[in-house]
Amino acid sequence: MDGGQGTRLLHRIRDAVLAGEPPPVAPRPVIDASWRRMFRMGADPERHDCGALLEQDELEHRRRTSALGQVLRTLVGSLSEIIEPSLQIMVVTDDEGWVLWRRGGFGGLRQSNGIHLEEGAAWSEHSTGTNAIGTALAARRPVRVHSAEHFARTLHTWTCAASPVHDPRDGRMLGVVDVSGPAAGFHPTTLALVSSIARLAEGELRERHVRTIERLRSVAAPIMCRLGGARAVAVDAHGWTAAVTGMAPVDRLPLPKSFRAGRVLLPSLGMCTVEPLPGGWLVRVDGKRPHAETTSRVVLDLSRPRRPSVAVSGSTGSWTQELTPRHAELLYLLAVHRDGRSAAELAADVFGDPTRTVTVRAEISRVRRHLSGVLAHRPYRFSEGIEVAVVGPEDPLDLLPHSQAPAVLSARHPAGP
Repeated sequence: MDGGQGTRLLHRIRDAVLAGEPPPVAPRPVIDASWRRMFRMGADPERHDCGALLEQDELEHRRRTSALGQVLRTLVGSLSEIIEPSLQIMVVTDDEGWVLWRRGGFGGLRQSNGIHLEEGAAWSEHSTGTNAIGTALAARRPVRVHSAEHFARTLHTWTCAASPVHDPRDGRMLGVVDVSGPAAGFHPTTLALVSSIARLAEGELRERHVRTIERLRSVAAPIMCRLGGARAVAVDAHGWTAAVTGMAPVDRLPLPKSFRAGRVLLPSLGMCTVEPLPGGWLVRVDGKRPHAETTSRVVLDLSRPRRPSVAVSGSTGSWTQELTPRHAELLYLLAVHRDGRSAAELAADVFGDPTRTVTVRAEISRVRRHLSGVLAHRPYRFSEGIEVAVVGPEDPLDLLPHSQAPAVLSARHPAGP
């Protein structure tokens, strides 16, 4: 089947799906899932609406705070041979789909302005419908969207290929790198190339992190030698450990969003004195480790699909921590099953395979470091006496949309009576 026949088939598939009729061929699963999200959102299939562009100061703030700015030169240099001689452009977004940077030749940039694929525009699925940027963010995987696979008819002359870029330190999605251009001249191997460039950027971020930790360690080591065995840890701005004394080493110390110098309650250590260091913090432990009875309430907030979080409050204070997708799944399951789950049961809930207990135990161990005194084990559960609340999305079908865990899929689509 030539390119023209394939494109015409895509149009027939889309038209049939929109009309509620059986399509001649089923759409690709990633496209079908995206179209279903569009129907639930009530998206307009005839047009896309990127909304107002970000104000310049907000755009600059997002650029400054994005780790992707550190690897922009790598991204641009690696893709320049594709984008410069063609009408294709390269786009880098943040994890919410806002376009932070755009590069390309004059012709490609001029054409992309016509569909508002420009710096400061919103290209999440919610704003623009099925497209490689937004769908890659929603599916958390590399995605190519060709011609009529776009939900909005106004994008049918375009093809785009996008890959998420993750923070190698914690797996958090930083954003997306995308190549977009006219559908007629788009090469099918572009997605593989874009995915490779995303992995290259992650490797550079990993190397930068190692160098940062080494510099912080060289500063912190002589200071900690003078502490006489007191419990202390030196961490970078994200909580990654550079040096430790008087206590068991940990890879990372969970830090609250409002972390600052002075007296601070850390859930895993208790009351601490925090002092600034070049490139990080010196955390000296000067309080008792919090116990389960100091925590009275846990709120698991799943209302924001890409930013799940947990808030813990009690007699010693309160704090909020963003969660990785896997940790959000596990805490949701433990909140639903207050009597607890064994490792085998959680493995079946998450992976559909009760034998994957080693993976579950490792992930639960990481969660418990974040929630000291909140989670108990044998079986895994929230500790007794703690009030647990789950704030879900408005539409149950949007519950943990990244998740393919059997238990979560069942919760999205409960069996009828």
